[in-house]
Parts: sequence; structure tokens; C-alpha cells
Amino acid sequence: MTPSLIPSTEQVYQIKQPMRGFDAEFQNLDDYIRVITDRIWEQRRIEDIRRYYSDPCMVETPSSVSTSLQSVIDGTLATLNMFPDRRLLAEDVIQSGDDKHGFLSSHRIISTMTHQGVGSFGQATGKKIHVRTVADCVCKDNRIIHEWLVRDQAAIALQIGTTPKALAASWLVAKNGKFDKSSAGAAPAGYVSHISDRALAQQYAAQLESLLHGSGNEAAIYDDAVHHIGPGEHTAYGQAAVAQAWRTRFAALLVQSFTVEHLAFNTDSERPARCAIRWRAQCIHAGDGLFGAATGKAVEVMGINHVEFFRGRVLREWALMDDVALWMQVLAH
Repeated sequence: MTPSLIPSTEQVYQIKQPMRGFDAEFQNLDDYIRVITDRIWEQRRIEDIRRYYSDPCMVETPSSVSTSLQSVIDGTLATLNMFPDRRLLAEDVIQSGDDKHGFLSSHRIISTMTHQGVGSFGQATGKKIHVRTVADCVCKDNRIIHEWLVRDQAAIALQIGTTPKALAASWLVAKNGKFDKSSAGAAPAGYVSHISDRALAQQYAAQLESLLHGSGNEAAIYDDAVHHIGPGEHTAYGQAAVAQAWRTRFAALLVQSFTVEHLAFNTDSERPARCAIRWRAQCIHAGDGLFGAATGKAVEVMGINHVEFFRGRVLREWALMDDVALWMQVLAH
């Protein structure tokens, strides 16, 4: 594993950290993230974005980078135009950081919605869909000041009756055939991404890197009954099937570098021990496979995984990647 930052010496992240600089109503980071998400999305208080986001605020996805507060507002309104009944149901918030340098909330959400409006997903289909998203947000002084967001766009494509490849091709048309994602730049000044030194977190990150390279011992980290949910809501059960899902995905992608950008480990009395990892793999599309015939192009895979442990092994794994962004890189001129 090649973490980009020095591992923290903190052994176990304490869930109930002080919240200096935040409104008194917020008891902890979990409460803050759930409440402001509910206000903005569930209650449709769009103007609250101005209260809870900084300006500028860098937001990076696998296919885009935006910097302005207005971009966050415009994106929210565009999504609600396409999916007016969208709900954001919080599955978990895995935390790290502190109020001095900035917290990080890795927020896993399942959204239920109906495709009712024209937009980036084409003409309204009336299809009821669900999609999972993980948002890694740096939070400081009552605001989100930096965000990395990965949504399973492939799941939306498949549920509205198209494919990730076809959706990617349509998005490229609007970009004159070019994949022109700009550089996201550095994280906010003073914020240092957490790299947990907990054995389980380190072991999982190392095994993930090995699986992306086509090797690794799945029995060393996965429980016999492991349940994996990957892009397109693809599910796999059991050690061999989960390892095969990873190896099949990267069989045609020759990994040149693998970087762990964030690695958090949480344990408390209410939930199983769990881990959030944001990672980035620079690859060459060197073989035939899930992404068509080999093109030799350089592609980037930006992923965020959440896992839950049982007796020292991964029992559940959510692997968030954007296959539409991958197809855009493969198809781009």
C-alpha cells in the first residue's frame, strides 16, 4: 500500500469529539451531517447550502471538479428537477479528524427516486430507481469546505433502461468528445487526511491493493459469508465471488499506482467495527474486458469503500466507483 500521508498515531477514533466552531445544536459530527442533509434535501431548504457550505468549496467527483458554492446549488436543483421525489437515506457516517484541523465525514447514502424530469439522464422515463452515494466531506466551523463524492451512476443508467457505456457516450457529446476533468488541487490548508494505523484497516487497504493487481489472499480479510455491493448494484457473496468481482473489474486495467487518500476506522457500542477508505488508482486500459476492447489509454479510478468487520474479517463491503466516468475516459477522443 502506498498511502499519500503519514499514518496517524490515533488508535481508535472517538465518535463524540468536541464540536467547537459549530452551532450549539449539533452534538457530534454524525448529527451535524444527518441534520444538514435532511434540511437541504428532505426539507428542500436549498438556500441552506449557503449556510452550510463554504464559498469557494471544492467538490470532486470521478468525472468533474467544481469550486463555487453556486455550482453546488445548481447541481442540487438540476438533480431535483430530474428526480423531484428524491430521498437521501443515511446508511452510515464514518468519521475522522477534529474541530481544529477539520473533521471528515464519510457519509454513505441510499437514494430512492423517480426519473420524472429531463436532464443529464435524458428524457424522463418514469422509472423508480435507487442509487448509492458516498460523500467524503471536510467539515470545519459549521461548514463543508471540501468534498469528494462518488455516486454509482451505472446503477442509474441500468435502471432507466440504458447502459453505462451509452450514458458515457451521451455525456461526451456535450463535451465535444473530450474527457476534460480538471485538477482538484490540494485539500484545504490545515487539513490532514487521516490514515488509520489500526491493524484491520491497514490489512484491508493492503488486500484491496493486491486484489486490484490481480493477486491477494481473500481468505485473509473476507469472512466466509461476506456480502459485496459494487457498481451497478452488482452483488457478490462469499470470499471467492467477491475476490473474483474485484479481479474481473481490473483484469483489463493495468494498475500503475494505487494511493490511499483517506482511511478511517470507527468502533463504538452501537455498530460493528467499520472502515472507510478513499483510494485512487492510475491505470492503463491494457486488455479486453468490462470496458470493451483495449485502447491503451490512461484512466483513473477514484473509489470510496465502506466495510463492516465481524470477528476480524470483512462481513459487508460497499465499493463505490463510477463506471460511467470510466467509460467516458475509454471512449473520449
